[in-house]
This record gives sequence, structure tokens and C-alpha cells, in this order.
Amino acid sequence: MTVDAKPYPRVQFLIDTFAQWLRHRRELSELRQLDRDDFERIATDLQVTPADLDELVRHGEHAADELPQMLKALGIDEAALGRAEPLVLRDMERVCAMCKDKPRCHRDLAAGTSAEHYEEYCLNAPTIDRLGAAAVKH
Repeated sequence: MTVDAKPYPRVQFLIDTFAQWLRHRRELSELRQLDRDDFERIATDLQVTPADLDELVRHGEHAADELPQMLKALGIDEAALGRAEPLVLRDMERVCAMCKDKPRCHRDLAAGTSAEHYEEYCLNAPTIDRLGAAAVKH
């Protein structure tokens, strides 16, 4: 008689989350071991300030996960934007990653009300508005 293994998605989610946290802690530790010149050189290569690089690393790899959802909610094709304006998209990701208003963004995305409210809190709103205006002109 065989026993079928029952999936436990909640437990697996917790294990995966903990593994991501450990990986992030390891990355932070490695980053802290760099000397200041190497760290500044990496920041320069990425075209960000050392302070921004430090903050981006602290926020982790999923810090800008809301941006694709926001762009979609606003009718902006992320892939097309990435092809036409890769530096603009990268800067938008940086801005999103350092956002302090994630809870409100999550609520609006979940409720489907982002288009009505993003300008009230989204630091990418001016760029999004310019992208929208440029799309109308074409």
C-alpha cells in the first residue's frame, strides 16, 4: 500500500519564504564585506548612487514586483516600454523598489482602483503620465 504525499502549500510557502530570506541575508552579508571602493564602483556601473544601491539591496529582489502590475493596470505594455525606453523602465523599477507606499499600492492593485488613485501616491506617476501622453501622440 502506498501513501500519497499530500501537498501542503502553506508549509511550502513558509519554507520558500524562509529560504528567500536566508538567501537575502547572505547577499547582504556579502555586500557588507566589499570594501567601499568596490561598492562605489558597482554602484557607478549600475548608474545609481552608493546610497541607492545599498537601499535597493536591503529591499531585496522583489522590491519592484508591483511595477509590472501597475503598468498593466494603466494599459502600458511593459515589454514594449523595455524595448523602446530601457533606461526609463529601469529607473521606474528603482523608484518602485524604494517606494514607501507599498501597502496602498497593493490595496489599489487588488481592488482594481490603481488607475483612479496612483497619482496620489506613486512616485512614478509623472513618468507614467508622460508615457501616457506620448502614447496618445502616436
